[in-house]
Amino acid sequence: MTSSFPQGSLTRSPLSSRTLFNTVMTVLAFICGILALIPLLAVLSYVIIRGISSLNLNVFTELPPAPFAKNGGFGNAILGTILMVGIGAMISIPFGVLAAIYLTEFSSQKVARWIRFVTNVLSGVPSIIAGVFAYGIVVLSLVNLNLGSYSALGGGFALAILMLPIIVRTTDEALQLVPQDLRQASVGLGATNFQTVTQVVLPAALPAIVTGSTLAIARAAGETAPLIFTALFSSFWPDSILKPTASLAVLVYNFATSPYQSWQSLAWAASLILILMVLITSIIARWVTRKKI
Repeated sequence: MTSSFPQGSLTRSPLSSRTLFNTVMTVLAFICGILALIPLLAVLSYVIIRGISSLNLNVFTELPPAPFAKNGGFGNAILGTILMVGIGAMISIPFGVLAAIYLTEFSSQKVARWIRFVTNVLSGVPSIIAGVFAYGIVVLSLVNLNLGSYSALGGGFALAILMLPIIVRTTDEALQLVPQDLRQASVGLGATNFQTVTQVVLPAALPAIVTGSTLAIARAAGETAPLIFTALFSSFWPDSILKPTASLAVLVYNFATSPYQSWQSLAWAASLILILMVLITSIIARWVTRKKI
């Protein structure tokens, strides 16, 4: 018996409008992806070309040179950057993670909505405003207490302000992505809310929390304006968190705008080192995350 239904094919015609539209949009998305990578590759290649020629062992072990001197480095700026970013991380990461835990696990919806709104506003505040605020809170306080003025402590405090909203937002989103079934199973086994958060929810969200903290550190490492207001600059090795401290970002700003060729070369080398520090931080974070998983 012959079927009366028309015979058809599941293969879509290559000339159909839907196929053509899908092909065009795929090609357009690919082109847009390539165009988005061009600025990044251009910046990286230009910094590498200009900076790698000035790299040598002296830049890691010596202090900034005199204007017309040929030898010198920025070892103090590397240590100063690590010091101030470390201070900012020690302040912002604990407060940010605890705030996100409160938002997700313990607060009411109304309170959480307002805190998230304030966090979003804080993340959009210009970095120079954070520097002015840290200047008024830390630098002037140190002056009034006769403990100093510009310092690594002030710089770390300013960076912590910039890092805090990033950590709160990423941690908050990471905790919300943890399935409710895990929480319910933990409570069903007799665990308290505190035990559920510390032993179930946080370990599950740890990879995203580490990634968010890394993004915050990467942003803080490249900030210049807040450090000009708080840490200023120094041509000496950092020996106290209550003294002016050099940083790579401020060194790049000072040396790149100078008329001396030796300083300009060091500015390009410092830019390359700053990019490499951010890259190494990201790689370490990914490695630690994989180990935890």
